Amino acid sequence: MKTEKVSIVTPCYNGEKYLERFLKSILNQSYGNIELIFINDGSTDQTEEIIKKYKEEFDLHNIELTYLFQENAGQAAALNNGLKYVQGVYLLCIDSDDEISYDFVEQRVRFLVDNPSYMYCYGKAEFINENNKNEVIQIKEKRENSSEKSSFFEDILFCKNIFFSGYLVRRNALDKVIEKREIYTGRGGQNAQILLPLAWYYGEPGYVKESVYKYYIHPESHSHSQDTGEKIIEQLSDYEQILLETIKKIKDKRASEYIMPVRQHYARLRYGNAIDTQNKILIRKYFKELKRIKRPTLREFGLYIKKMVFR
Repeated sequence: MKTEKVSIVTPCYNGEKYLERFLKSILNQSYGNIELIFINDGSTDQTEEIIKKYKEEFDLHNIELTYLFQENAGQAAALNNGLKYVQGVYLLCIDSDDEISYDFVEQRVRFLVDNPSYMYCYGKAEFINENNKNEVIQIKEKRENSSEKSSFFEDILFCKNIFFSGYLVRRNALDKVIEKREIYTGRGGQNAQILLPLAWYYGEPGYVKESVYKYYIHPESHSHSQDTGEKIIEQLSDYEQILLETIKKIKDKRASEYIMPVRQHYARLRYGNAIDTQNKILIRKYFKELKRIKRPTLREFGLYIKKMVFR
């Protein structure tokens, strides 16, 4: 198999606790043609010192290491910065607090070489307890999908049984669907912004059962933190905005048909979380929003009456 270059892009903010684990998993890859583009998003800990300490080891392994520093602007902005430096035939985005199996890159490149009809691929993800590395909390494997072209696209929009990290993408496909390698610089959701246009134009990703992405659950894990109801509502609004902005960038008018279903879906989620808070101000606010966007169901209306009148 010809070993075309793989570019790994990793934004990082204050990742000193987990960074060495990530770097070692890159150094231990069985695949021989890798570059790591690491973007320090204004970290205030020892992130920079750790990266510089590993520079010599990367040189010894013949792995190119590009280190970029920017003032703190968020992971999407950091990813935009890093994408400009990508030279590889393939792109891989990995979080700085996770790790990948030793043959991760090799197996996914092999899949795309052997299956030229696929523009990107994914594989198994293990969710691991940071405080007990032997405890696998959850495993996500191959998705059940329909034969419809848009099924993966819809799963991303509505967060249906999907893991967003560790997709290997053909760079030429990326450049066709993301103009100037620029995604919307909202809070979070940077992987979804890459996957959405790929899913729209190229459909389902391929599945590589041999490789494993190890996602560690710890207090700083954005998607698994113990957030309040109000914080969850804020995150839902941020993610919705990212989805809407990404849909608008797709140069196919049919994609705009998803704008209203997305608005309705996340209005319902916000209202449901407002009910959970038991906060009448929030319940009233998001019930009004739901009414404005889509007529509430009888159950949703009943919950509103119960919470606002009988408490």
